[in-house]
Amino acid sequence: MKHYDKVKEIIAGKAELCVVTKRHSVEEIMPFYEAGERIFGENHVQDLTAKARVMPDDIQWQMIGHLQTNKVRQLAPYAARIQSLDSLKLAKEINKECARINKVMPCFAEFHLALEDENKTGLAAAEAVEFIRACREYPYVKIEGIMAMGPHTEDEAEIRRIFEQGHELFLSLQKEFGADQIRYLSMGMSDDYPIAVDCGSNMVRIGTYLFTEDGE
Repeated sequence: MKHYDKVKEIIAGKAELCVVTKRHSVEEIMPFYEAGERIFGENHVQDLTAKARVMPDDIQWQMIGHLQTNKVRQLAPYAARIQSLDSLKLAKEINKECARINKVMPCFAEFHLALEDENKTGLAAAEAVEFIRACREYPYVKIEGIMAMGPHTEDEAEIRRIFEQGHELFLSLQKEFGADQIRYLSMGMSDDYPIAVDCGSNMVRIGTYLFTEDGE
């Protein structure tokens, strides 16, 4: 946990921390729980459900990776939030499976803002209002905010540009649907979270940096 205090100092009063536990064991994760963290993110359904079964019940497990519709039934009982909602087909499936267990699922709409990264999933910013309006027709899907990733580059100016776009989109959606409804802007990972927070992110998803003991 060498870098934990530094991360907490940078995000203090600005952003919540989602500890990304991908490829890490329960034994490696527990020190963060013991330090007071309760929001943990996983990229794969099978890893999230396996960890949720054996770790404390008050952890708020977040699905942050691409979610296939055929995995929603398996995920729904264990996830506290899905951060990677990227299609109406997926929203419909989440609504169906959550209706089955009588659970309203908090979700973030995922946006693909770094257009040069063709392999990324996510919606285009131009689709945002129509997509969220459509999702609001599903009673078991609750859109609480948006999620976006920075571009794959070391150019800080370009990273900042993308994150500023994300913040502008967030503010426009708050204006459209209400700040009490669109509350979260999930941007920033191990390599770029300080820039994301500076650009208005109020939730960061950090894994690699927190679990790395050497280097800065």
